[in-house]
Amino acid sequence: MSSELIHFNNAGASLVTPEVLEAQISYLQAEANLGGYEVAEKYADELEAFYTHAANFINAGSDEIAFTESATVAWQRAFFSIPFDEGDIILTSKIEYASNYIAYLNLQKEKGVVIKVIPSIETGEVDLKALKSMISEKVKLISITHIPTNGGIVNPAAEVGAIAKENKILYLLDACQSVGQYPIDVKKLQCDFLTTTGRKYLRAPRGTGFLYVNKNIIPQLNPQNLDLHSANWETKTSYTSRPDARIFETFECSLAAKRGMSVALQQANAIGKAQIWNRVTTLADYLRDQLSQINGISVQDLGKVKSGIVTFTAPVPTPELKKKLHQKGVNVSMTFKSGTLLDMEERDLDQMIRSSVHYYNTKQEVDTFISILKELIH
Repeated sequence: MSSELIHFNNAGASLVTPEVLEAQISYLQAEANLGGYEVAEKYADELEAFYTHAANFINAGSDEIAFTESATVAWQRAFFSIPFDEGDIILTSKIEYASNYIAYLNLQKEKGVVIKVIPSIETGEVDLKALKSMISEKVKLISITHIPTNGGIVNPAAEVGAIAKENKILYLLDACQSVGQYPIDVKKLQCDFLTTTGRKYLRAPRGTGFLYVNKNIIPQLNPQNLDLHSANWETKTSYTSRPDARIFETFECSLAAKRGMSVALQQANAIGKAQIWNRVTTLADYLRDQLSQINGISVQDLGKVKSGIVTFTAPVPTPELKKKLHQKGVNVSMTFKSGTLLDMEERDLDQMIRSSVHYYNTKQEVDTFISILKELIH
């Protein structure tokens, strides 16, 4: 990482490590020299190790992990494999991500499912009492975002999981922003599906993600992406699907990226989930404290427990401020109303600056960032 660069856009895409970069480059070089199929065979054991590293990181079985091209691909393959019927209810949260909610609306139009939004408590998390009161025989799925794209909230995912489990309702957790910073344990969460990306807090390449699916529910699902990798064509009129999570994979993917993600997961496992979470939240809390002391800055994060994602508004137009920060060597991103419409609309927010820290960031970088901000807005 450049000594002049302050990278506070880890909720967009964090900086990969030299080892992750080398894993990709050397694989691509080998493909160019030896051939794609031949290199896949040569590195078969390393590529297979991805499943072990991913499973270890979230306390799952390696047969419950599927590699995907992104968190969105993982989420959609899980969601659209569920056999919904007309009138089935989907319960979701106010901080739901746009791509997920669009899928709900799509299914509402196609199959007549009913979307119901769980109310939030004052601090922004889902209201567990309200959730319990919304449970009925028609609820087919509880689908929530763990940590939203537009702020620090950490939803009480384990408590939601306990409610889903007690009522035998499928539970899909979008952990796109939490895997890699928050200590995920699918056994404690009791989720049936968990989806994530590689490019954010895992420090893996773009074009990577994975899906966790509880192996006990696979027989009741209907994946829509079957091919010769996820199923075996046996006769002219029959095929047999894989019995594990790789039923959600397809044959073709970037194996160089997969190898890079495997290395990233191995490194994250070595550092430790608790250590990463402690470092990230300590820096984020310090950043929020410093931002709150700047006249004109309003920190917009909610949540009893807050993540490494820090959002704020300023008296300078958001696109202009982002551009000026970039010119000063600071990477941040913008979050828009359309990304989390229900939450942003309710709070009358249109755009915010999103500054997201990782364990490799420093207090000194926060101090420099604050100094630059003061200069730009006053």
